[in-house]
Amino acid sequence: MTAPEITIASPADRDTVVGSLVAAFIKDPVLRHLFPDEETYPRYAAAFFGHLFDKRVHKATIWTIGGGASVAIWEPPAAGHESPEGDLAAHYPAEVLARVQAYDEAVHAALPAFPFWYLGVLGTHPDSAGRGWGRLVMRAGLDRASADGLPAILETSNPANVELYRRAGWEVVRSVSDPLPTWIMQQPTR
Repeated sequence: MTAPEITIASPADRDTVVGSLVAAFIKDPVLRHLFPDEETYPRYAAAFFGHLFDKRVHKATIWTIGGGASVAIWEPPAAGHESPEGDLAAHYPAEVLARVQAYDEAVHAALPAFPFWYLGVLGTHPDSAGRGWGRLVMRAGLDRASADGLPAILETSNPANVELYRRAGWEVVRSVSDPLPTWIMQQPTR
């Protein structure tokens, strides 16, 4: 059986992609730190992933498979970091926005100063897990980074993911302890 085609997301894919990511990250340490309340998690996580989708969809750097069941949201090399504050302020109360900003600032302070491709989100809807689709959509972004002659960077706060990423060729290059343990990983230029 062959895997479905990898596609670049379009604005029409937004609802499916966001829905897949909300479901995929329901137990993720970062998302549960940012949005710990069970009642508000779906709404707050949807705003979070929708924000990331909207920022990147027109850059053609969101790869999907299975109609959006597995998603890799990549950020191409950029001149500077954009804070999520303005776009998300309308969606969150002050304490939630403060957690989002604190995590964002801590991670981005730990990222390298040299140009790189950034794997901001990699997730698969639980109904499609175990098919290897996450690795396939991740590979599409890695291929793009390689074509540009640049390394790829990601961060994870899920200890189980560190070993999964290592098996895919990533190396831990730095860690952050606050606001929660987070590992910065790099895939060297291929």
